[in-house]
Amino acid sequence: MPAPERHPSTRSFRWEGLDRHGRPQRGLLQATDETQARTQLRRQGLRVARLWADVQPHAPTDTGPRPLAKGRISDKQIALFTRQLATMLQAGLPLLQALDIAIRGSGQGAMAGLLASVRQSVSRGDSLHVALAQHPRHFDALFCNLVRAAEQGGLLDTMLERIALYREKSLALKGKVRAALAYPCAVVLVAIVVTVVIMLWVVPAFDQMFQQFGAELPLATRMVMSTARLLGQYGHLLLLSGIALAVLARQAWLRYPPMRRAAQRLSLSLPLFGPLLRQAALARWSRTFGALFGAGIALVEALETVAGAAGNVVYAEASLAVRDAVRNGASLHTAMQASGVFPDLAIQMTAVGEEAGALDAMLGKIAELNEREVDDAVAALTSLMEPVIMAVLGVVIGGLVVAMYLPVFRMGALV
Repeated sequence: MPAPERHPSTRSFRWEGLDRHGRPQRGLLQATDETQARTQLRRQGLRVARLWADVQPHAPTDTGPRPLAKGRISDKQIALFTRQLATMLQAGLPLLQALDIAIRGSGQGAMAGLLASVRQSVSRGDSLHVALAQHPRHFDALFCNLVRAAEQGGLLDTMLERIALYREKSLALKGKVRAALAYPCAVVLVAIVVTVVIMLWVVPAFDQMFQQFGAELPLATRMVMSTARLLGQYGHLLLLSGIALAVLARQAWLRYPPMRRAAQRLSLSLPLFGPLLRQAALARWSRTFGALFGAGIALVEALETVAGAAGNVVYAEASLAVRDAVRNGASLHTAMQASGVFPDLAIQMTAVGEEAGALDAMLGKIAELNEREVDDAVAALTSLMEPVIMAVLGVVIGGLVVAMYLPVFRMGALV
């Protein structure tokens, strides 16, 4: 499909959202600014979750080539840059000088290329949020909207510090959830490796020994030996099939939004892990929404932005539903209750925040409450999973050992 024809006064914007039937859509359009782009999409009946300026670095421009960032840049690097930039601006350094220092401090890697691109845009006269929006992979709509609001209010250094704190807390929360999920996965992986080693090397040695005796073996022993023979003959096919399934699952996750939506919905309903993931998602949603609203961004626009930064399709769709209800005149806590996604405590705290005129502070308290609950859930889950996993490992590996020694015990009893 050819790219849309450009008009000198328009820019390209990429967008992601939902159509009238709730199906995910994405595309490219031309508009003079972000507001006009959102208006065009609303007229088409589309609910916008993400909208960002499209930049084609290979396209010729009258301002010369733009340095490109190649390689991987982690979220931790972005958080560190944000913290450093906030500190330098608070110390009174001009923005361009602060960016120069950040570039020198980032070495020669991908981060240096990214910051050089941002610095080049700012030196041409672009606002910082415009320069950042040209790199949506590293600076999402939430980041850019907060910076835009801060530039308009003249509080860029303060807002960058808040963004850095937000990102640091988000990374810490993500790390805790990953740690809670990684422990049982690692133990199960070790159990699988130990079981495979026993089946491929230990069991065949017993098999040869028992064949020399010629005695009838117990059922459990015969089942283990048959499984070991199958694994020895077709193990490579099973391994290749597992790798192929993993690759196909990853491609399906990346290419088919309905499968990704179904998996994310299912994850919130899992026993033990579901409540943990739900609390983490609510903490992220509350902190993101509170940061946007506290920066002075309008409620409807904040809900649109938080939908793109929710990290979970359930909360993204709930954000868009709440946005539509608020746009039609409903209060925020009423719209949250109607969505059926948010817990009663969060709804009640939001209602209090609305009545007291301190919604951003109350959203921050909701985030802190859920972050503490995530900490408690991770500790409880770890203490619960450890004995359960050890018991399962004992049953599996112990069962294999007992099955292999049953004939030995029987022969010893006969002697």
